[in-house]
Amino acid sequence: MDKFKTEILECVPGLRRYAYALCRSAIRIDADDLVQDCLMQALRRFDQWQKDSSLRAWLFAIMHNQFINELRKLKRESKGYFVKTMDNYIVDAEHKQEMDEIEKALNQLAPDQKSIILLVTLEGLSYKEIANSLQVPEGTVMSRLSRARKRLREILDGNNESNVRYLK
Repeated sequence: MDKFKTEILECVPGLRRYAYALCRSAIRIDADDLVQDCLMQALRRFDQWQKDSSLRAWLFAIMHNQFINELRKLKRESKGYFVKTMDNYIVDAEHKQEMDEIEKALNQLAPDQKSIILLVTLEGLSYKEIANSLQVPEGTVMSRLSRARKRLREILDGNNESNVRYLK
C-alpha cells in the first residue's frame, strides 16, 4: 500500500493540470476538489486497481468519470448553464487572443471530445492508456480524437455549424 501511495503522489501534478483544464469553464466545479475526490476514491478502491495496468491511466479514468458525473449533476440543477469563472493561466498579450479563441473552441466540444484532446495534448497519454482509462477500444479513442480535432478546426475556422448530431 505504501508503494501505491507513493506512485499516486507522483501522479498528482498531472491530475491537477488535467483537473484545471477540465474545470476552467464549469461553474461550481472546483479543480482542487476534483483532484481530492479522485485521490480519495483511488485510495478507497485500491483493491480494484489491477497491478499490471497503468496507475496513471486508472487515476485519469476516475477523474474523467467524476467530472462527467459532476457535469450531469450541474446540468440537472442549472438547466445546462455554464460560464467561465476564472483565468488560471498568464499569457502574454501577443498570444492571449489566440489562447482565448482556443479555449472558447475547446469549451464548445462535447465533454468526451474535450477530455480526449486534453488527455492527449496536455497529459501526453498514449491512445492505449486513454482507451484503458475510459474502458473503450483504442479505435474509439482514435476516432473520437479525430472527430474532436475536426470539430475544433471547424469552430476555429468560423464554421460553427456541425453536421454531427449528438444523441442522448
